[in-house]
Amino acid sequence: MRTELAEEPEAHRSLAAHARRDQIIQAAAEVVAEVGYASTSTARIAERAGISKGVITYHFESKDEILRSVSLRFLDRCSQEVAARIESATTAHEQVHGWIRTELMFFAAHRVESTAMFDIMANHRDPGFSRAFDGEVTAETQRLAKILRRGQQLAEFRPLDAETVAHIILRCRDGLLDSWGQDAEGDLSSRIDTLLDFIDHAISVRS
Repeated sequence: MRTELAEEPEAHRSLAAHARRDQIIQAAAEVVAEVGYASTSTARIAERAGISKGVITYHFESKDEILRSVSLRFLDRCSQEVAARIESATTAHEQVHGWIRTELMFFAAHRVESTAMFDIMANHRDPGFSRAFDGEVTAETQRLAKILRRGQQLAEFRPLDAETVAHIILRCRDGLLDSWGQDAEGDLSSRIDTLLDFIDHAISVRS
């Protein structure tokens, strides 16, 4: 019994710390979406969160760590929804459609976070000055290429270079998101069918 009582305060502290980190990450996303990556500072993040800079440095070692957390948290949440949709699909065609539609609908429902994520991914560098998220981009391309190869094996998709086409599809997605991001009144959901129709013409077996 004494052990349980001793552990309870630590558990509460852990929950409070997790909540505070989430608060800081959300504030950072809002700041990046509003003023852009280059103008985002720890001071602005603290002001948006309504806390002191000291609280931020207690939970994060640097602004870079905060901004990386903004993108990774968003990507993780989106990936979980996409993975669930892909797992429920029975054909490769349904998997491709499910991937693109689920992902874009998730972005549409979280405009602030998605705007921040893309700005961070485009500008963030690792200590060697390489793009910090290149690994995530490559892994995503490989996952989609795997689905395209499965579609070829099932005779759903025509002969094609799966990795190259996966890269093209994802860059088309990025282009759509970029145009949507520049149009404050734009409706992303209305453009999804157009992109999927384009993809179908590119990969489906021609009759």
